[in-house]
Amino acid sequence: MGFNKLISVLFFSYNFCIHVLILHSCLALRRSENETDKLALLEIKSRITDDPFGVLTSWNETNHFCQWHGVTCGRRHQRVTSLYLNSSKLAGSISPYVGNLSFLRVIHFYNNSFRHEIPPEISRLRRLKDLVLANNSLGGEIPTNLSACSQLLRISCGFNLLVGSIPEELGTLSKLRVLSFYKNSLTGSIPYSFSNLSSLVTLELSINNLTGSIPDIFGQLTKFKYFVADGNRLSGIIPSSFFNLSSILQLAIANNNIQGTLPLNLGNTLPNLIYFGIDNNKFSGPIPASVSNASNLYHLGLLANQLHGEVPSLKKLHLLERLVLTNNHLGSGEIGDLGFLCDLANATRLQVLNINMNSFGGVFPHCIANLSSSLRQFIVAANKIKGSIPNGIGNLVNLQSLSFYMNQFSGQIPPDVGKLQKLYELDFSFNSFSGNIPSTFGNLSQLFKLLFVRNSIQGHIPTTLSECHSLVALILRENNFTGTIPQGVFGLSSLSELDLSQNQLTGLLPKEVGSLLNLEYLDVSQNMLFGEIPASLGSCIKTEHLNMQANFFQGTIPSSLRSLRGIEDLNLSRNNFSGRIPEFLGDFKFLESLDLSYNNFEGMVPIKGVFRNVTATSVKGNSKLCGGIPEFRLPNCKLQHANKRRLSLSMKLVISLVCGILGVTFALTFLYLRSSRREKKEHTSSDSDQFLKVSYQSLLKASEGFSPANLIGKGSFGSVYKGVIENSETTIAIKVLSACSGYDHRGDDFKALIYAFMVNGSLEEWLHPTHNTGDTNEKPRSLTFSQRLNIAIDVAMALDYLHHHCQTPIVHCDLKPSNVLLNDDMVGHVGRPVLSGP
Repeated sequence: MGFNKLISVLFFSYNFCIHVLILHSCLALRRSENETDKLALLEIKSRITDDPFGVLTSWNETNHFCQWHGVTCGRRHQRVTSLYLNSSKLAGSISPYVGNLSFLRVIHFYNNSFRHEIPPEISRLRRLKDLVLANNSLGGEIPTNLSACSQLLRISCGFNLLVGSIPEELGTLSKLRVLSFYKNSLTGSIPYSFSNLSSLVTLELSINNLTGSIPDIFGQLTKFKYFVADGNRLSGIIPSSFFNLSSILQLAIANNNIQGTLPLNLGNTLPNLIYFGIDNNKFSGPIPASVSNASNLYHLGLLANQLHGEVPSLKKLHLLERLVLTNNHLGSGEIGDLGFLCDLANATRLQVLNINMNSFGGVFPHCIANLSSSLRQFIVAANKIKGSIPNGIGNLVNLQSLSFYMNQFSGQIPPDVGKLQKLYELDFSFNSFSGNIPSTFGNLSQLFKLLFVRNSIQGHIPTTLSECHSLVALILRENNFTGTIPQGVFGLSSLSELDLSQNQLTGLLPKEVGSLLNLEYLDVSQNMLFGEIPASLGSCIKTEHLNMQANFFQGTIPSSLRSLRGIEDLNLSRNNFSGRIPEFLGDFKFLESLDLSYNNFEGMVPIKGVFRNVTATSVKGNSKLCGGIPEFRLPNCKLQHANKRRLSLSMKLVISLVCGILGVTFALTFLYLRSSRREKKEHTSSDSDQFLKVSYQSLLKASEGFSPANLIGKGSFGSVYKGVIENSETTIAIKVLSACSGYDHRGDDFKALIYAFMVNGSLEEWLHPTHNTGDTNEKPRSLTFSQRLNIAIDVAMALDYLHHHCQTPIVHCDLKPSNVLLNDDMVGHVGRPVLSGP
């Protein structure tokens, strides 16, 4: 009995020792494995070169690694199962030691700056299910041994720099649901082995360089829903098996070279479609009427294909948000083409409606006023649509972009457009709109672009446009606008493009133009603007294009324009500019085109910069120019040659001093002699001393003895005779001052006033001809618009001289057409009331 007890005790002790040894070994192994995970994590940290948020500061000996930021461990074994380091701005590379984390199931390194290759050691992670490395800078090829991670459910490596082809080996990952290589530089074709991915739901391959056709692999992928392959170089046709997958929700293959026709039963076989985008391909044929049966569709993008025929009814697409039919051959140009627009009233979520660049015709339907108030973009440009814009368009209160560009619209712009206060782009160009721009456009405070090119809009540019504070581009060229440019337009500080060319605008270019500090493009050509270039224009230092051609501008080119150092195109041709061509124009490094032709410039043409290129510069039609490069074929300038010796500075000072002394001496001598002469002939002092003295005999002979036949007018102070000065054959008008005519008792000369004879008579005779000459063959005289404008300017300049530039200001008091005389060049002269006859 004692022996048995001893045996039992020994046996128990032996078992206990064995269990203790096993437990110790397990604990040692666990410590060893835990130490492996810790060391692997520290190696991963060592490859991080930048950690701006300090997310890895907790990765140290102070805390257990399972408590480190982004690390998740299993409860049982305390092994690392997940790494979450998304959006941490980490930079560096992914350490190959990540392959030592043998319990790892999740790697989320999304949205960082990791570089270099994806480490092939990841293939050792046999438990890995979720690999997310998207939005980094990883390069190299996709590791083929990723296929060893047989538990993978998702591979997301989009937005990287991966190259090479997609490995065929990935087709063995039968549990894979999501495969995304969006936006890399992958080449080759889509592997046929993907037909084995029986669990695949999403395949994202957009924006790569994939070629070949879409493989016929979809028949077995019964769970497949999302095929996204935009922006590649895929060709061929879509396999018919694809259109039998009723599970498909999204087909996105835009920007490829895929062709073929759309199946007539498209909407029946793919009833669950929510996104159908085939933009920028080569599809042809009609749009299937069955597409309306895909009632969950929210995006229908058919842009830039070769589709033709009518657009079917889309009334069942209640959830439609985007309809893009741009750049096809849809429509016939006839009535009825736009009937589908009325069906879209049921699409209460519609935000984008683009039907531009087709052949739609007929009258624009008024039912567009019933479209969804959620509509943000409505583009009908480049069609053959007629009619007017319905007033109800103001109901589309959320519109941001509206374009009727290049159609056959007519009538007036409805004031209702002013209700579209969220508009940022509005284009009515190349139509036949008439009437005025409604003043309600001032309500469009968010408007970014306003374009009215080539219509028949008339009247004044509305002053309310000054309320469009966000306006960057105002393009009103090729219309019939009249009046002056509103000063408020130049208060739009954001304006960078202003084109008012080819209208009938008059007046000055306001000096407020200098307030447009962001102005890059200014075109006021082919109007009737006059005056000088405002010096303030030099403040528009961002200007690259300046066109003032074909107006009535005058004066010199202001020196302030030297500030326009970025200008590329400058056209001042066909005006009345004068003076010298500024040298600084040759200093503009970016100036590619300069047109100064048909003005009155004079002097030497510069020879540097753009002036060296005769094809880029035009100075023709300026008869007083000289010099320049030989290709301009201008006469040589009569200038002092540079080879003459220059005077020294001291010599220049001596000469200046001597000339100054001599000048003062001569001036004092002249004043002394003049004073002495006055004392001798006080009796002859009168205002008439300032005029040229002509003998009585000369005037008597010129007027044929003051013959009544040469009498052409009488005034309260004397009579006016026509005469011809002998030898010079100059025709003059002689006003005999009756109060002092003949010789007085001292024998002084006969006194009269002599004027140039105005051969074209008075303005009165041109404006109101009497036709009393008896000559039935005499043609009626009339003034052109240009002549009227020039005469008005002449009169204005004469009055300005009388009012502001005489020693004593003079008020005419009797200005009328009969007092405005015209010389042989039709230049207007303001005459004295008593001498207003011709």
